[in-house]
Amino acid sequence: MNISIISPNPQHLAELETRLKAVGHQVTSSAGGKSRLVEVVQQQHPDIVLVDGMCCDVSELQQVEQVTNAHPQTAVLLLCATHTPEFLIGAMRAGVREVLPSPPAAPALYAAVERITARRQGPAAQLQQGRVLSFMAPKGGAGATFVASNLGWSLTERHSVLLIDLNLQFGDALSFVHDSKPTSTVAEVARDITRLDATLLASSVTRVSPRFSILAAPDDMGQAVEIQPEHVDKLLALATTQYDFVLLDLPRSLDPVIVRALDATERIYLVLQSALPDVRHASRLLEAFRGLGYADEKSELILNRHERSSEIGVDHVQRSLGRLKVHTIPNSFRDVRASINQGEPLAKTARSHQIARQIAQFAQTVQPRQERAKGLFGRFFKAA
Repeated sequence: MNISIISPNPQHLAELETRLKAVGHQVTSSAGGKSRLVEVVQQQHPDIVLVDGMCCDVSELQQVEQVTNAHPQTAVLLLCATHTPEFLIGAMRAGVREVLPSPPAAPALYAAVERITARRQGPAAQLQQGRVLSFMAPKGGAGATFVASNLGWSLTERHSVLLIDLNLQFGDALSFVHDSKPTSTVAEVARDITRLDATLLASSVTRVSPRFSILAAPDDMGQAVEIQPEHVDKLLALATTQYDFVLLDLPRSLDPVIVRALDATERIYLVLQSALPDVRHASRLLEAFRGLGYADEKSELILNRHERSSEIGVDHVQRSLGRLKVHTIPNSFRDVRASINQGEPLAKTARSHQIARQIAQFAQTVQPRQERAKGLFGRFFKAA
């Protein structure tokens, strides 16, 4: 990769150049501050530009947006000693691909460059054995956890599934389909991340059925801060070699951990109900996804508790949010609540229920790409 580095700190500049050249990248260093960003990109046309020291002032991100709009082939990576949540969100919207500490640890730097490299090489370079699907509710109570957990159960008729609960402060996905305490949690796995292998992962998940496992969210809200983006990288890299599907139950917030999970996701399902607040919040999330560089095709909508007589139907949602694919799940609040209270998937307790049938049909639309591939492309993928 052709990488340009801009830093006012000579020591940082030398260390970054040495590390990146050591792993085979072409590197050009430019001493100076963040004001040189536009100039450097216009002159050097790098694949990646690392900018050291742009950390706090959101107004400075106008330079980044100018670069990402005029040079979409260049990925911008910021190195920040400190930053605010507002700055991080602004950076995402401006098109920044990664925000790392300044100076970054070598493994974090290499991993960030590898992620950007894989993205530039296209989908073919990112094929994995298992598929990563994320579920997020733009507004609380929309039913994302119910949909993710019941879909997981439906998929296990033919596939192995791991659901990872990344709603790190308030996650309770396990209780939707199982009435026992978790074997382990995401936080405990993160604590032993250097030891993570197939054996440790298998011993950490809670088995709901022979082919359906859940890695639960932490019991202690304070443990959420222990989980770092690089933990998500390693966990998903391993999980996709062990399971046909890895489902992620996500909160509706965007932070470095969740963005890292979304980066690894093939499809994001936004679960919303037929209400204006849900549509408004979904619109904001979709705009943030575009700021992160996600194509619109990466997101699909699930209209939960859908009623044909609703004032806000599929047509209204698509007019408001774009021509995204929309799935619908009918309204049956009392039966769904009973299923959640019992800790049993509706597809298990009432297989013929209209919601169970609808989720089973939804499962048919998300079969692994190996099964969907036919003809010429089918030869390139191993059969499941």
